[in-house]
Amino acid sequence: MALAAACGRALRRGLAGWALDARVRAFLEANTEVTSRGSLTPEIRLRLLTPRCKFWWERAEHWPLGDPYWAIYWPGGQALSRFLLDNPEVVRGKSVLDLGSGCGATAIAAQMSGASRVLANDIDPVAGMAVALNCELNGLSPVPVLTRNILDLKQEPWDVVVLGDMFYDEALADGLARWLERCFRAHGTRVLIGDPGRTQFSGHGVRRQARCLAEYELPEPTRQDNNGLTSSAVWDFRPRPSPGHAAPG
Repeated sequence: MALAAACGRALRRGLAGWALDARVRAFLEANTEVTSRGSLTPEIRLRLLTPRCKFWWERAEHWPLGDPYWAIYWPGGQALSRFLLDNPEVVRGKSVLDLGSGCGATAIAAQMSGASRVLANDIDPVAGMAVALNCELNGLSPVPVLTRNILDLKQEPWDVVVLGDMFYDEALADGLARWLERCFRAHGTRVLIGDPGRTQFSGHGVRRQARCLAEYELPEPTRQDNNGLTSSAVWDFRPRPSPGHAAPG
């Protein structure tokens, strides 16, 4: 109980990434497993929730730090990370925002691929700590983490925005679509979306304005953990020009 209370105090302070309470870090290290297998990116090591972890068998509401979604390597993120590692020229020398970063794998892939600046964004401060721990595992300097809702903030001119598995809620999908379109139109930002075919993406207007760049067959462990999903794809979102507005070149 004392440890859970320490976790709660750290979260209420709103601290992000490596600034979280040391006891929170110790708790995460004790209740996740370091693994690099069973995903599309075996070269990236991550701290994840696995069947050998205590809280794998507990309902999300019993996890002392809230739903540990950041301890799952989601299939959309796997596809994005694989794509960046295989095509480093997409981000080399460029500024990259990893929106809804979760475990931080795509931010790590961008850093490995030579991005000049990487920012991970996730509203959960625990995800910020997960990103920091995973950077350490891969011998990288910590990626800065913003733990505020970036959709509510003034937009920065990013070269590339990447987001995986974010189209899981209709209202969120609509908000993301508007924000991403503004990025594209105002700054010429390239928007790459990783998605395994969720209904909220495949039926959304964003999908109709996106081109599939790559599709990957998911490894068997990922299929089993995601209700039998078999593949995941990377999409290049390019909104159609609005009347009287030329698309960025």
